[in-house]
Amino acid sequence: MTDALPPFRADQVGSLIRPQWLIDARVRYSNGEIDDAEMDAVRQKAIREVVAMQEDVGLKSVTDGEYNRGSWHTDFLLRLANVEPHASKFSVTFHSESGVAKGKPHTMRVTGKLSRPEPIFVEDFKFLKTVTKQTAKITMPSPSILHFRGGREAIDTDIYPDIEEFYADLAGVYAAEIADLADAGCTYFQLDETNFAYLCDPVLREQVQSNIGEDPDKLPHVYGNLINRSIAGRPDTMRACIHVCRGNFAGKWMAEGGYDPVADVLFNEINVDGYFLEYDSERAGGFEPLRFLPKGKTVVLGLVTTKSGKMETADELKRRIEEAARYAPLDQLALSPQCGFSSGIGGNTMDIEHEKRKLALVVEVAEQVWG
Repeated sequence: MTDALPPFRADQVGSLIRPQWLIDARVRYSNGEIDDAEMDAVRQKAIREVVAMQEDVGLKSVTDGEYNRGSWHTDFLLRLANVEPHASKFSVTFHSESGVAKGKPHTMRVTGKLSRPEPIFVEDFKFLKTVTKQTAKITMPSPSILHFRGGREAIDTDIYPDIEEFYADLAGVYAAEIADLADAGCTYFQLDETNFAYLCDPVLREQVQSNIGEDPDKLPHVYGNLINRSIAGRPDTMRACIHVCRGNFAGKWMAEGGYDPVADVLFNEINVDGYFLEYDSERAGGFEPLRFLPKGKTVVLGLVTTKSGKMETADELKRRIEEAARYAPLDQLALSPQCGFSSGIGGNTMDIEHEKRKLALVVEVAEQVWG
């Protein structure tokens, strides 16, 4: 890997902290106080500013901060035909530095034949591409999320008596979106795949069996195949990555446990170019699973936390990169924050200035390590 192609030595996951004036405008828009044109103007101003920030710190991968979205996943999945919100069967524990709290993640159900009535994030990408000189990156939720949290019961059996038909239609929806992104000039996209991390957590693995009736050892293979079918038609000029994290909201996470149960499938069965892996704390386990990384692929080490405003040091990060390089070649490694800085609206653990300092640190350390 070189910095000619993504993922880059210094990279990022995607979401960024929204300025308060953008959040306030969304509230006024929801209340009918401003119209579509006014809201679009506010969003575009915010995106131009956050793009400039990313370019100023030296990132070659630039996103729109997901500023057009309310949520990292539902804004995409609920725009598919016959997908609607649904009560989750999962009960999860949200962990944070201040303690734990019980809750249920957002989930959806499929009530009819899946389709994509119109492009979903394509217009967002087109605008982003016009306001950056660097590589414009788009993020999407992994297709596996539509199945994982509800399981077979959340998919209408009259419409999909054979679950393979559901997976085929779902892959087709993603393939269509990715094709339209490619036509719009997209060369870099990322699937946010939380479920592989959840399948590393012993408690959640048990819930997979008891709540949705699935085998946690088989699901990584099923989801790997689904992802491959979804992205198979992308052109050679389009790089694809997966981001794996244990949940992210207001400094909280849901899953714990190292990558050992899924590493071989993740690295060797899924046809992507790189992996953004959470590695900012002990909850992600050690670097040993990196031994499964084959030649030609990159792991972007998420060593800079977005869970707290506390700043890491360059020496600390370089030591961690050296540890990881015992299990995977240094030339196949890169550096990023552990997750996005703001997976939804509000609930951030730091301000925009701290976010900027952390991104600048990623660039600084990457230059020191890889030149």
